[in-house]
Amino acid sequence: MPKETFELIAKTFYGLEEVLAAELIELGAQNVKPGVRAVYFSGDNEIIYKANLWCRTALKILKQIKTFSAPSEEDLYAGVFDIEWEKFMKVEDTFMVEGVLADSQINHSKFAALRAKDAIADRFRSLVGSRPSVDTENPTLKIHVHISKDVCNISLDSSGDPLFKRGYKTLSADAPINEVMAAGLVLLSGWDKKSPFVDFMCGSGTLLIEAALIAKNIPPGIYRRNFAFESWNDFDRPLWEQIFKSSYLQNVEFTQNKIRGVDVSSKYVDLAIRNITNARLTDCIEIEKKSFEYFDVGTEGGTIIINPPYGERMDPDDLFDLYHEVGNYLKQKCQGFQAWILTSNMEAAKKIGLHPSKKITLFNGPLMCKFMKFDIYRGSNKKKYLENKTE
Repeated sequence: MPKETFELIAKTFYGLEEVLAAELIELGAQNVKPGVRAVYFSGDNEIIYKANLWCRTALKILKQIKTFSAPSEEDLYAGVFDIEWEKFMKVEDTFMVEGVLADSQINHSKFAALRAKDAIADRFRSLVGSRPSVDTENPTLKIHVHISKDVCNISLDSSGDPLFKRGYKTLSADAPINEVMAAGLVLLSGWDKKSPFVDFMCGSGTLLIEAALIAKNIPPGIYRRNFAFESWNDFDRPLWEQIFKSSYLQNVEFTQNKIRGVDVSSKYVDLAIRNITNARLTDCIEIEKKSFEYFDVGTEGGTIIINPPYGERMDPDDLFDLYHEVGNYLKQKCQGFQAWILTSNMEAAKKIGLHPSKKITLFNGPLMCKFMKFDIYRGSNKKKYLENKTE
């Protein structure tokens, strides 16, 4: 029998849409179309399971079940009431509703979620005389209501907890980089997964861990306890177990200690070591406590990615000095490397003293950032680059 396919949405950060689209295509998704902070695609349950397990740059995987016009709360209620919710859950199950609005005549997302919840409860009362309970912590069904320009899209959240919650972190640095963003940076950098990878401001180790997962072809969802789709009525446990077990067979070896991190803080180094141990990646990540100025990156060349402070907690003079020191270190100690820096502070970035060969706009949480590439040339290559630049 042909497998039933669904219209699906993968949510992501602004700037990572094309990267996520490529991941979905590789997994076998069909009709893949990048949007804004989302990628639209189609697939069956196998694709839903694989996307949750393997997508490094997805925040959530949503299964669309109905789209309708909802210019008013009455239209929203009626549209939700008409959905055959009894196909998706039983009265003994629990549910929660999350609302997101954009350019809607309904002006409060919590009110939209409440009206949708009422419609679901009332439908069950009309059918069986009782209603399922709401559970905001661990519901059987998590329902997503998105209204944009008075068009309502109702989806089921197949992920549960956001997919950046990999499961390997116990604690984070004070200003941690999100795991999805970290994976996106590694993929955007074009790192070849063979040459050295360095983060000399590694914090709690997120960039190092995500790079190692990519290099060893380990799915980022392997550490999670569960996904929301495991509670669905149509959950295919044998298929899921097959997908999960086969993921181990796709892991590859990686040259030991080619992924290296440094941080000046003992607290952050201890956190990083704990997270790396939780991820079972101590065989391929090396980490040291020291200031980056005293760190020897080696002469092989490779990829450097850092996420320095943006200045929210620092004196501007200290921040500018830090970026200046980063620029000097790159010029003097990192010849032959490609260095990538993510920052929202473009005034501080000028203090690096190097011209970026590439800039990519990303949103790290609410902050618009630039992910900048610096090619640190050796001797004759640097001279050739400067000559070509002036021609």
